[in-house]
Amino acid sequence: MDAASPYLYIAPFFVIFAVFGLFPTLFTFYVALFDWNPIGGQTFIGLENFTKLYGDPRFWNALRNTFSIWILSTVPQLLFALFLAQLLNHARLKFANFFRMAMLVPYITSVVATTIVFASLFGRDYGLINFVLGWFGIENIDFEASTLGSHVLIATMVMWRWFGYNTLIYLAALQAIPRDIYEAAAIDGAGGFKQFIFVTIPSLRPVIIFTVIVSTIGGLQIFTEPLLLSAPGLTGGSGRQFQTLTLFLYEQGFGNFEFGYGSAIGVVLFLLIVAFSLINFFLSRRISSDE
Repeated sequence: MDAASPYLYIAPFFVIFAVFGLFPTLFTFYVALFDWNPIGGQTFIGLENFTKLYGDPRFWNALRNTFSIWILSTVPQLLFALFLAQLLNHARLKFANFFRMAMLVPYITSVVATTIVFASLFGRDYGLINFVLGWFGIENIDFEASTLGSHVLIATMVMWRWFGYNTLIYLAALQAIPRDIYEAAAIDGAGGFKQFIFVTIPSLRPVIIFTVIVSTIGGLQIFTEPLLLSAPGLTGGSGRQFQTLTLFLYEQGFGNFEFGYGSAIGVVLFLLIVAFSLINFFLSRRISSDE
């Protein structure tokens, strides 16, 4: 019994993972091989769902939208988070603890409330953004109706929600850097900017790679913001201008009840996430070996 005790302690995790993680994933691969109607029959069709997916312009449109929103949200978000972390790490900043706690406010705010507020800010007729743009002679922009405008709108919501979370990750990593390194750099004549470039950034490389990959995985799965913005429909706008992969999956699976086709989309999305995870693994090993 004593020999089995360690396995019993960790068994709940593996049981929960098998039921809620492994089984749904394997079952998705299985369903993707069928013409699966939840209220009808299930016919084995092999890889036809994937062949159909390859020739479906809606899939490629959703894939482009997903990567476009990811780029517009991830790059500025991580740069801004790094800047704020550097600022909050400054010992002479007043009320530093208050600002550090305030970073989590966007993260704990309801996504529904966030979408309502940002949809109003980017509104065509009475939005604050168009009001400010009007000062520079720019006509009102219908952000939700245009491809780039809707991507900027959704990316802004994603940035606002997650920059505080990444800021705290960077801040924790910054506080773990020994002060002796900065003192040695200062003795060698390096100013604040050179210390940031040649000391801070190299020290944060593993953390930066981690946040990039995690943000990428999250960006590939973005769902709630475009869903709420396109409600009550599932097409991501009248021209599918901001329909993401997960929203396209939801439309096919639970809107059109094509579970097999929806599962094929899920499999492709899963493979994309695995690919980026492997990139993270190899980059992390390369950085560790260089150090």
